[in-house]
Order: sequence, then C-alpha cells, then structure tokens
Amino acid sequence: MDLFTVFVEAMGEPVAGALLGLLTGTIFGVAAQRSSFCLRAATVEFARGIIGGRVAVWLLTFSTAVVWVQLAQRLGLFDASDARMMSVAGSWSGAIIGGLMFGVGMVMARGCSGRLLVLAATGNLRSVVSGLIFAVVAQMSLHGWLAPLRNGLAALWVTPNGRNLNLLTMVGLPEVTGLLLGLGLAAVALIVALRAQIGARVLVFASGVGFAVAVGWVSTWTLAQTAWEPVNVTSATFTGPSANTLMFFLDSAPVLNFDIGLVPGVFLGAFLASLFAREFRFQGFEGERSMRRSMAGAVLMGFGGMLAGGCAIGAGVTGGSIFAATAWLALLCMWVGAMLTDLLVDQRRAPLLA
Repeated sequence: MDLFTVFVEAMGEPVAGALLGLLTGTIFGVAAQRSSFCLRAATVEFARGIIGGRVAVWLLTFSTAVVWVQLAQRLGLFDASDARMMSVAGSWSGAIIGGLMFGVGMVMARGCSGRLLVLAATGNLRSVVSGLIFAVVAQMSLHGWLAPLRNGLAALWVTPNGRNLNLLTMVGLPEVTGLLLGLGLAAVALIVALRAQIGARVLVFASGVGFAVAVGWVSTWTLAQTAWEPVNVTSATFTGPSANTLMFFLDSAPVLNFDIGLVPGVFLGAFLASLFAREFRFQGFEGERSMRRSMAGAVLMGFGGMLAGGCAIGAGVTGGSIFAATAWLALLCMWVGAMLTDLLVDQRRAPLLA
C-alpha cells in the first residue's frame, strides 16, 4: 500500500480532496502574489504596444503549466482524457461569448477572478467586494436565475459526441507536440523577461503558478484512481469553485471536496506571502465611479466565466495545459475582449494598474 493510499484512507476521501485543494491553492496563492501574475495586466500591456514584464510573467506561467502537465502525462502520472473538462461536451458558442464577456469584465474590475482573490488576501477591500459579487453571479449562472440563459447560449454550438476535443488531435499533431510547444513558449517568455529585466525571483514564482496547475491535475487524478466514490479530475479554476465555496458556507449539509479547499488555500497562500513581504495593507475603492465599474466587471466575469467553461485561470491556463479546444478558444476571446476594452475605454486615460 503506497503512502497516498494510506493518506486517503486515514483522512477519508472528502477530507483528502479538500486537503489536496488546500495544497494546490496555497502553492498558487504564494506564487501568484509574489509574481503579480495577472492576465488582465498582460493583455493591457500588450494592447498598449508593450511586450514587457507582465506579458513575460503570464507567458511563463502558461508555458510552464503546459510543460509540467504534458510531462506528467508522458510519465504516466496523469491522463487528460479523464479530466472532467474533456469528458463533457464543450461549447464553442460559450467559449466565444463567455470569453469575450470575461475579458471585458476583468479589465473593468481591474483583475481576473483569480487575481481578485489574491488581492483580497492582501487587504484589498475592492477585490473583496468584487470577488463576492463574482461568486454570487457565478452561482446564479450555475444553478440560479441565470442558468437557463447560460444553458441556452452554451447549446448554440457544441462539440460533437458529447465530449470536448483535444486541440492537438484536431489538427493532427502527435501528443509530444504539446510538450515541445510548452518548452518553446517558455523560451520566448525567458527572452522577453530578460529584455524587460525581470528578476529571477519573479520568474521562479511565475513558474510556480504553472506548477500549481500541474499539482492540481496530478493530485485529483491520483485521488480518482484510489477513491471508491467518483472524483472530478480537475485543477486550479475559480468560477465553479468560488460558487461552490460560497454555497459551502450557506448549505446546511456542506460536502468537502477539492474545490472547497482550493479557494481558501489561495487566500491563505497569498495572505502569508503578503505578510512575509510586508505588502499587506488595506485599500478601498477610489470613488463611486470606480466602485460601479468594478461591480459591473465582476458581474460580467461571473456569468462569462461560467459560460466559457472557466475563468482566465480555469480555461486560460488549466484548460490550456491539457489542450482542451474550447479552453484555447475561450482564452483567445478573453484576450480579444480585454484588449478591445482597454483600446476603446481606457487607452490613454489611465496608467497600467496592478
């Protein structure tokens, strides 16, 4: 009997899943806080004609997630075909519409859902409010009043045969291409980082965010092979888990799982990292206009992320690392939505905001 099996039997499957989520989230929270990882910052920088530090951090996170996950597959530590994201039908229409909405929303809210969670842990009260609104709207989109609209939009154009598609298989490329692509993107990220004079510490923590994604995939897949009850094979994402964590504290009979450990883990990791770096400080809204804008952005992200099948992390990095076709499309649309919003609304009006 291996140590993992002993751990699961000692803790029980629900608690073991929550602890694995806590571990994944803590790694993510520490790494994201110390590297200032943020898709919104990268898209805004790119939209303003700059390929600098924020693009480098995002690209290194994305590429290292691909490398770690693809390497884990080749070593037999993980099988992407068992991931929930691949075992259900993907929505092309959801990826397009939801991705665009999420991209617009994260620029308005000054951070994607994952970034808001990290900032909230460092004392940013604006992010606390926006994050709560995001979680409520995500829950409404999953099981509440907005669910029929989300289901209708998602059903407009779906992948065939009730399963998502692997992007590499779609274009006829061998599986090893994923690993090679990840290594190539990592090399590009390092070149951009060197030109932008990004320090080694930031690069290590940026790659740590990608590593957290791999930890989530491998740990939930391993748990699924050991557990008696069905376990969702998943990793870092914040749309569904934020909604589930919210309901966990409202439900009279809450159930522990990976999602319930993930969100508190990110908060804990980012909080501890900010304290260690002496960066924890309370911040609020800058005014009524800023508050309205952030709240509207959170609403767009909550619905858009659930429609797209994931947030900037869930679809953009986690789904991208296993080459889920709809995740790559959603990521592209998030970039497009964010860049257009910055170009049409914020360009030349305000400096880049962290």
